[in-house]
Amino acid sequence: MEEAPIKNRKIIHVDMDAFYASVEQMDHPELRGKPIAVGGGGTRGVVSAASYEARKFGVRSALSGVLAKKYCPDLIFVRPRFDRYKEISNKIRKIFLDYTDLVEPLSLDEAYLDVTENKKGNPSATLIAQEIRKRIFEEVGLTASAGISINKFIAKVASDYHKPNGQKTVNPDEVIVFLEQLPIKKFYGVGKVTTEKMYQLGIFTGLDLKSKSLEFLEKHFGKSGTYYYYIVRGIHNSEVKPERTAKSVATEHTFRENLTSEIFMLEKLEMIAAELENRLKRYNIAGKTVTLKIKYSDFSLQTRSKTLPYFISDKSLLFDAAKELLYQEKMKESVRLLGISLNNLNNEERKTPIAVQLKFDF
Repeated sequence: MEEAPIKNRKIIHVDMDAFYASVEQMDHPELRGKPIAVGGGGTRGVVSAASYEARKFGVRSALSGVLAKKYCPDLIFVRPRFDRYKEISNKIRKIFLDYTDLVEPLSLDEAYLDVTENKKGNPSATLIAQEIRKRIFEEVGLTASAGISINKFIAKVASDYHKPNGQKTVNPDEVIVFLEQLPIKKFYGVGKVTTEKMYQLGIFTGLDLKSKSLEFLEKHFGKSGTYYYYIVRGIHNSEVKPERTAKSVATEHTFRENLTSEIFMLEKLEMIAAELENRLKRYNIAGKTVTLKIKYSDFSLQTRSKTLPYFISDKSLLFDAAKELLYQEKMKESVRLLGISLNNLNNEERKTPIAVQLKFDF
């Protein structure tokens, strides 16, 4: 049965510009205009976030500190201050709540807002997004970008179009053309591996994706194929969920070259554990069950899990558990992806209120 589209929503996706790095540059004027990386330098360090000045050199999150310094010799490393980032994030969240209670945080630096019905009585989602971005700049001192459209998927994609400090609206009558012209690598949820697979199948744009049948996409991509079939037609009915609670937190890396040595795998796992620790600190949560994800060169997937008697969030404990799981069984092929996830978390489940959507002129 085909999923019925819901076209009567006004969704804004707000994404802070280089959030961690921008907070550091705001708090330390001497760092403004300079390439900085939030995270650790040296042989064990990992980049958590990079300023736009550093990104020009190819410095990005999850990059090792050694490689980041190689890309940008003048790079300045700054220790992360998660309490400060959370403090700023809470200020931004309060601004969102002045407009709607339907705010779904994705992390400290981005959120979805459903402004179909809003506290200001403003019928224009575009103007609301402009006003929110203006207030964030004036009241907090940081810039934000935004995407505005009829559903979460398109709003998320649109928010990346005019970064930094810009916004893009995809109106209802523009949705289909927008999606048809969108390069497949720009589709949110389509990663590097899937992009390459789509290229091999002759899928380079949304229009190419739209030309494939549901049966074809399910055959090649499983359940994800159903998702791709509907989103390229502008159908994505996921509601903005204000009480969104993480059930697991994960970090994974796909490698340019397959790994054959467990020594190299341990080096990568240590970096992944450090990044996962950063994410856990963002959410201020811990968990008991550690899962190691392994994708082999033949694309087969394997997971190995271990449940501890206590909650953990520290990178050394995450790494120790992942290391034990790695040695649990011999590798059957070279490895193209490794990931660590933590679930059985110490956050409480909360019920999500149901939002009633009404018709409107966008």
